[in-house]
Amino acid sequence: MNRNMRLLAGLALIPFVVTACGGGSGDSESGGAAKGTVNYWLWDANQQPVYEKCATDFHAKNPAITVKVTQKGWDDYWSGITTGMVSGTAPDVFTDHLAKFPDYMNKKQILPLDEFIEKDKIDTTIYEDGLAELWVGNDGKRYGLPKDWDTIALFYNKKLTDAAGLTPEQMGALAWNPTDGGTYEKAIAHLTVDKNGKRGDEAGFDKTKVKTYGLWMEGSGTGPGQTQWSMYTATTDWQFTDKNPWGTKYNYADPKFVETIKWWKGLADKGYMPSFKAQKGAQWSDQLAAGNVAMATNGSWMIGAVFGTKGITPAVAPTPIGPNGKRASMFNGLSDSIYAGTKNKTAAWEWVKYLASPACQDVVADAAVVFPAIKTSVPIAEAKFKEKNIDVSAFTVHLKDKTTFLFPITDHGADVEAIMQPAMDAAMTGTVDAAALVAANNQVNALFAQ
Repeated sequence: MNRNMRLLAGLALIPFVVTACGGGSGDSESGGAAKGTVNYWLWDANQQPVYEKCATDFHAKNPAITVKVTQKGWDDYWSGITTGMVSGTAPDVFTDHLAKFPDYMNKKQILPLDEFIEKDKIDTTIYEDGLAELWVGNDGKRYGLPKDWDTIALFYNKKLTDAAGLTPEQMGALAWNPTDGGTYEKAIAHLTVDKNGKRGDEAGFDKTKVKTYGLWMEGSGTGPGQTQWSMYTATTDWQFTDKNPWGTKYNYADPKFVETIKWWKGLADKGYMPSFKAQKGAQWSDQLAAGNVAMATNGSWMIGAVFGTKGITPAVAPTPIGPNGKRASMFNGLSDSIYAGTKNKTAAWEWVKYLASPACQDVVADAAVVFPAIKTSVPIAEAKFKEKNIDVSAFTVHLKDKTTFLFPITDHGADVEAIMQPAMDAAMTGTVDAAALVAANNQVNALFAQ
């Protein structure tokens, strides 16, 4: 949910078979009724136990179908999916991402679900507004049913903000602009402390010897900047594409985008945020827990991991108010897709249908790991988070206030990323060069002219 989802991923390959039934995909098409084994992949180790529970419950209701759940780390996951589609060994069902599904759709590697949805009379209005439509391709066909949603907020170490004299009310009212950074940059500077105990807004602060950064940098953000800078660019009224979804022109050359990235990079230049080199390979949540950083923007899928860490008093504030007078958060969601080469299509659909139903999503909600896609399941998750003394309003406020914007959904997703990653990495390691971003944007838009 790049959501930067490498942070979600476990490193190991962990298979889980729901029952002791024999393996193999079986052939549910040959006997009419769904039967056999469905191989299901996901990347999030935090959610694996939840979907194992769903798989167990599903098997109890469908004893002729066995679900084998496999979890892989983010990079291994997508390389395994890609290789599997070429070799014909991809999992029957897999968790899909908005950055990936257009390419799979265009290559006819995933199945449209319209026929199944119509036959089983699936009500797509049960999901949070806009989620179901995210998985409708530019061919008008539906390629997934929503399983969850996420937004971005500001995680912070309350011990450090308390020591700096910043109250939760102040943290929740921060505002930014690309000229001087506003109260948001002032808070970031004040929370930055060098090894001599000098804060970033005090005379004598040494930016070359920082002990605690005010804000963390989690990579350059590449093309979507989901957890890095998208919440800033959106509040300047900048938009990724001419329309979303299925735009055909990107706007990375827009001065609003360039100025925002210059400001963001400037935080590192001032010593308030680690340099691109310094943050590389470091897990932001570990840095937060260790007191090496006071704040970090990231997604709701990280709630469980952050609040489950010992030795820290975490809290969450909403994203800062921007120049347009509003907050903003990228609105993303995942679905489960069916591999077009599956030999177990009927059983695969039964599993996808179950994953997108209240029966499974209420289990997801009860675990308080992510926000489920079904409207009636969300209050269950909110109540469970509250039982754990976790205030999630910083994430849900965006839905209530309608301050979300979509992950950019276009063709050529992999090619756009291949162009923008080195361009953004270069911007964050050197000078933010407007000409270089214009050149990268021209390369991106040339993809759509082919």
